[in-house]
Amino acid sequence: MIISGVLSIKGSPARVLKAWREGKFEVVVSPQLLGELRRALAYPKLRARISEVDARALVSWVSQAGVNVDEPERHSSIRSNDPGDDYLIALAAANKAVLVSGDQHLLELKDRIPVYASADFLKLVEAEG
Repeated sequence: MIISGVLSIKGSPARVLKAWREGKFEVVVSPQLLGELRRALAYPKLRARISEVDARALVSWVSQAGVNVDEPERHSSIRSNDPGDDYLIALAAANKAVLVSGDQHLLELKDRIPVYASADFLKLVEAEG
């Protein structure tokens, strides 16, 4: 969602980032999440659109603006069809947080975990604000 918000400044992911900057909610970050963000931003497809300098600045901002937590000690009993997403489920559960994602593997778990597409999360934020 973070990368989508940077790539398309008019979409709902960008509006989620703006609401975060405005202090409307907190974002939980962990070393693994930051590492995944760094790796994704280094992919050639993304590097063509986000410079190395901007990628470093984005990771730094997410790290500084986010609530940094340790990796959870336990995995969630709920699993994604993409095992690479399971740490996000555990991270959210351990920190009583919701997930905001465009990842279909996570979104198909919405009846079992609190996960929202960006547009749906914005509705929640606006309802509380």
